[in-house]
Amino acid sequence: MKIFPAIDIKDKKCVRLVKGDFDNKTEYEISPVDQAGKYKDHGFKNLHIVDLDGALTGQTVNLNIIQEIVNKFDLKIEVGGGIRNIDSIQKYTDVGVEKVILGSAAIKDKFFLKDACKKFPNKIALGLDAKDGYLSVSGWKENSNQLTLDYLKEVNDFGASRLIYTDINRDGMKQSPNFDETSKVADKSNCPVIISGGVSSIEDIKKAKELNNNNIEGIIVGKAIYDGDIKLEELVKELDA
Repeated sequence: MKIFPAIDIKDKKCVRLVKGDFDNKTEYEISPVDQAGKYKDHGFKNLHIVDLDGALTGQTVNLNIIQEIVNKFDLKIEVGGGIRNIDSIQKYTDVGVEKVILGSAAIKDKFFLKDACKKFPNKIALGLDAKDGYLSVSGWKENSNQLTLDYLKEVNDFGASRLIYTDINRDGMKQSPNFDETSKVADKSNCPVIISGGVSSIEDIKKAKELNNNNIEGIIVGKAIYDGDIKLEELVKELDA
């Protein structure tokens, strides 16, 4: 089970949002680069980064910070946040990001997803953010009226190399991920799935491992680390357990 500690970047700071709400955010003192170093020092190998400025503007706003993290630390990094064109994907892959996460743009335009997967084999992760079974887009402000599993059926053969499934109702709430729904998605998905949203304690990590679903590749941990509910020393043990 891969563990992806998370860094959300806004105004060059580490922040966490509750249910994706920009008005309900917590800022943390530590810089994104220092936070990445902390993860590296504890022995983590993977990192999940969201450029929240990018999510708002559709530009690669924090590319230089992400490039610095890639250059300084030998971490496998997946990046998301407002990636809406081939040019942005190219910029991220050029600086050495392992996976580029496509969300709203891929849901609104399936052909963009197909094209990206073709042009960047093994580099594209599909981010599916759902609320009550339906996909949400545009920073979770819009409901797409598409059922998650219906959409997945349509794009399953496009060649995405990873799927990140987030239950919006759980995100930033520290109420445990939606394991049932994630398992359903993993059963249908042609690529490995990452659990996201709501991790609240080390018990959630243990439960994820107990799912015994071979198609669940890992789990993202964010707010619970920053708030001290999960200690990094404790979390890193689950990498090897």
